Amino acid sequence: MKKYLAVAVAASLLSVAHAAPETYIIDGKHTMPRFEYSHFGYSTQSSRFDSTSGKITLDRAAKSGSVEVTIDARSVNTGSALFNEHIQAGDFFDTVMFPEITYKSRSLKFDGDKPVAVEGDLTVKGVTRPVTLTITSFHCMPHPMLKKDACGANATARIKRSEFNAGKHAPYVGDEVTLTIPVEAVKE
Repeated sequence: MKKYLAVAVAASLLSVAHAAPETYIIDGKHTMPRFEYSHFGYSTQSSRFDSTSGKITLDRAAKSGSVEVTIDARSVNTGSALFNEHIQAGDFFDTVMFPEITYKSRSLKFDGDKPVAVEGDLTVKGVTRPVTLTITSFHCMPHPMLKKDACGANATARIKRSEFNAGKHAPYVGDEVTLTIPVEAVKE
Protein backbone atom coordinates (compact mmCIF):
# COMPACT_ATOMS: atom_id res chain seq x y z
CA MET A 1 0.00 0.00 0.00
CA LYS A 2 2.83 2.40 0.87
CA LYS A 3 4.41 1.73 -2.52
CA TYR A 4 1.17 2.64 -4.34
CA LEU A 5 0.77 5.77 -2.22
CA ALA A 6 4.33 6.85 -3.03
CA VAL A 7 3.74 6.32 -6.75
CA ALA A 8 0.47 8.29 -6.59
CA VAL A 9 2.14 11.18 -4.74
CA ALA A 10 5.05 11.22 -7.19
CA ALA A 11 2.67 11.19 -10.15
CA SER A 12 0.65 14.06 -8.74
CA LEU A 13 3.80 16.09 -8.11
CA LEU A 14 4.94 15.50 -11.67
CA SER A 15 1.58 16.63 -13.06
CA VAL A 16 1.73 19.80 -10.92
CA ALA A 17 5.29 20.47 -12.08
CA HIS A 18 4.22 19.94 -15.69
CA ALA A 19 1.40 22.46 -15.32
CA ALA A 20 3.61 25.14 -13.79
CA PRO A 21 3.99 28.44 -15.61
CA GLU A 22 7.05 28.68 -17.85
CA THR A 23 8.88 31.96 -18.44
CA TYR A 24 10.52 32.78 -21.77
CA ILE A 25 12.86 35.72 -22.40
CA ILE A 26 12.36 37.50 -25.71
CA ASP A 27 15.23 37.05 -28.16
CA GLY A 28 15.88 40.58 -29.44
CA LYS A 29 17.83 39.30 -32.45
CA HIS A 30 14.75 37.50 -33.75
CA THR A 31 11.99 39.83 -32.54
CA MET A 32 11.64 42.90 -34.73
CA PRO A 33 8.13 44.38 -34.67
CA ARG A 34 6.98 45.93 -37.96
CA PHE A 35 4.39 48.52 -38.83
CA GLU A 36 2.75 49.23 -42.18
CA TYR A 37 0.66 52.14 -43.40
CA SER A 38 -0.62 53.62 -46.64
CA HIS A 39 1.54 56.38 -48.10
CA PHE A 40 -0.83 58.73 -49.99
CA GLY A 41 -2.54 55.63 -51.39
CA TYR A 42 0.47 55.05 -53.64
CA SER A 43 1.97 52.18 -51.69
CA THR A 44 2.10 50.40 -48.36
CA GLN A 45 5.20 51.42 -46.46
CA SER A 46 6.78 48.98 -44.01
CA SER A 47 9.25 49.79 -41.23
CA ARG A 48 10.51 47.95 -38.18
CA PHE A 49 12.09 48.34 -34.77
CA ASP A 50 15.50 46.75 -34.30
CA SER A 51 15.60 46.61 -30.48
CA THR A 52 12.97 44.73 -28.47
CA SER A 53 13.05 43.05 -25.06
CA GLY A 54 10.62 41.44 -22.65
CA LYS A 55 9.27 38.19 -21.32
CA ILE A 56 6.40 35.81 -21.88
CA THR A 57 4.95 33.54 -19.23
CA LEU A 58 2.80 30.60 -20.30
CA ASP A 59 0.82 28.05 -18.37
CA ARG A 60 -0.78 26.02 -21.15
CA ALA A 61 -2.48 23.60 -18.78
CA ALA A 62 -4.21 26.46 -16.94
CA LYS A 63 -4.70 28.39 -20.23
CA SER A 64 -3.14 31.53 -18.80
CA GLY A 65 -0.05 33.63 -19.12
CA SER A 66 1.34 37.10 -19.55
CA VAL A 67 3.28 39.13 -22.09
CA GLU A 68 5.51 42.14 -21.47
CA VAL A 69 7.24 43.76 -24.42
CA THR A 70 9.43 46.87 -24.50
CA ILE A 71 10.40 48.37 -27.85
CA ASP A 72 13.16 50.95 -28.11
CA ALA A 73 11.39 53.56 -30.27
CA ARG A 74 14.80 55.03 -31.17
CA SER A 75 15.59 51.79 -32.99
CA VAL A 76 13.00 52.52 -35.70
CA ASN A 77 14.35 51.43 -39.07
CA THR A 78 12.58 52.83 -42.13
CA GLY A 79 15.45 52.06 -44.49
CA SER A 80 16.46 55.74 -44.56
CA ALA A 81 18.59 57.45 -41.89
CA LEU A 82 16.96 60.80 -42.70
CA PHE A 83 13.43 59.38 -42.38
CA ASN A 84 14.42 57.56 -39.17
CA GLU A 85 15.20 60.99 -37.67
CA HIS A 86 11.97 62.47 -39.06
CA ILE A 87 9.74 59.73 -37.64
CA GLN A 88 11.40 60.05 -34.20
CA ALA A 89 10.40 63.73 -34.01
CA GLY A 90 7.57 65.15 -31.91
CA ASP A 91 4.88 64.75 -34.58
CA PHE A 92 5.34 60.99 -34.64
CA PHE A 93 7.18 58.91 -31.98
CA ASP A 94 8.78 61.82 -30.05
CA THR A 95 11.59 59.57 -28.87
CA VAL A 96 13.25 62.32 -26.81
CA MET A 97 10.25 62.41 -24.47
CA PHE A 98 9.05 58.82 -25.01
CA PRO A 99 11.97 56.52 -25.87
CA GLU A 100 9.99 53.31 -25.25
CA ILE A 101 6.85 51.69 -26.60
CA THR A 102 5.39 49.05 -24.29
CA TYR A 103 2.78 46.32 -24.46
CA LYS A 104 1.49 44.60 -21.33
CA SER A 105 -1.07 41.84 -21.47
CA ARG A 106 -4.20 41.62 -19.36
CA SER A 107 -5.18 38.14 -20.55
CA LEU A 108 -4.41 35.43 -23.09
CA LYS A 109 -7.02 33.46 -25.03
CA PHE A 110 -6.30 29.83 -25.87
CA ASP A 111 -7.55 27.26 -28.33
CA GLY A 112 -6.53 23.99 -26.69
CA ASP A 113 -3.01 24.49 -25.37
CA LYS A 114 -2.09 27.19 -27.91
CA PRO A 115 -2.60 30.91 -27.35
CA VAL A 116 -4.61 32.57 -30.14
CA ALA A 117 -4.96 36.15 -28.86
CA VAL A 118 -3.50 38.52 -26.30
CA GLU A 119 -5.57 41.31 -24.80
CA GLY A 120 -3.48 44.08 -23.35
CA ASP A 121 -2.44 47.70 -23.28
CA LEU A 122 -0.19 49.39 -25.82
CA THR A 123 1.59 52.58 -24.74
CA VAL A 124 2.97 54.91 -27.42
CA LYS A 125 3.98 58.53 -26.70
CA GLY A 126 2.63 58.23 -23.16
CA VAL A 127 -0.84 57.25 -24.42
CA THR A 128 -2.13 53.83 -23.31
CA ARG A 129 -4.94 52.12 -25.22
CA PRO A 130 -6.32 48.57 -25.25
CA VAL A 131 -5.04 46.49 -28.17
CA THR A 132 -5.77 42.86 -28.96
CA LEU A 133 -3.00 40.96 -30.72
CA THR A 134 -4.21 38.08 -32.88
CA ILE A 135 -1.72 35.21 -32.85
CA THR A 136 -1.50 33.80 -36.37
CA SER A 137 1.10 31.12 -35.58
CA PHE A 138 2.58 29.60 -32.41
CA HIS A 139 5.21 26.90 -32.04
CA CYS A 140 7.40 25.60 -29.19
CA MET A 141 10.24 23.09 -29.35
CA PRO A 142 13.80 22.59 -28.13
CA HIS A 143 16.03 25.20 -29.76
CA PRO A 144 18.49 23.23 -31.94
CA MET A 145 21.44 25.54 -31.23
CA LEU A 146 20.79 26.80 -27.70
CA LYS A 147 19.69 23.39 -26.36
CA LYS A 148 16.86 25.06 -24.40
CA ASP A 149 13.13 25.11 -24.95
CA ALA A 150 11.98 28.02 -27.10
CA CYS A 151 8.70 29.36 -28.46
CA GLY A 152 7.90 31.53 -31.42
CA ALA A 153 4.81 33.31 -32.62
CA ASN A 154 3.51 35.85 -35.07
CA ALA A 155 0.93 38.35 -33.85
CA THR A 156 -0.92 41.16 -35.60
CA ALA A 157 -3.16 44.09 -34.72
CA ARG A 158 -4.53 47.23 -36.32
CA ILE A 159 -4.39 50.58 -34.59
CA LYS A 160 -4.99 54.20 -35.48
CA ARG A 161 -1.91 56.33 -35.03
CA SER A 162 -4.05 59.40 -34.34
CA GLU A 163 -5.25 57.66 -31.14
CA PHE A 164 -1.63 57.80 -29.92
CA ASN A 165 -1.05 61.50 -30.79
CA ALA A 166 0.94 60.54 -33.89
CA GLY A 167 -1.59 61.33 -36.61
CA LYS A 168 0.22 64.04 -38.56
CA HIS A 169 -0.66 64.08 -42.29
CA ALA A 170 -3.69 61.78 -41.82
CA PRO A 171 -5.69 60.88 -43.84
CA TYR A 172 -3.17 61.36 -46.69
CA VAL A 173 -0.65 59.22 -44.87
CA GLY A 174 -2.84 56.42 -43.57
CA ASP A 175 -4.11 56.69 -40.03
CA GLU A 176 -4.63 52.93 -39.80
CA VAL A 177 -1.44 51.05 -39.03
CA THR A 178 -0.98 47.29 -39.17
CA LEU A 179 1.36 45.98 -36.49
CA THR A 180 3.08 42.65 -37.04
CA ILE A 181 5.15 41.19 -34.24
CA PRO A 182 7.26 38.14 -35.03
CA VAL A 183 8.57 37.00 -31.65
CA GLU A 184 10.99 34.32 -30.52
CA ALA A 185 11.67 33.63 -26.86
CA VAL A 186 13.92 31.21 -24.99
CA LYS A 187 12.96 29.49 -21.75
CA GLU A 188 14.53 31.04 -18.68
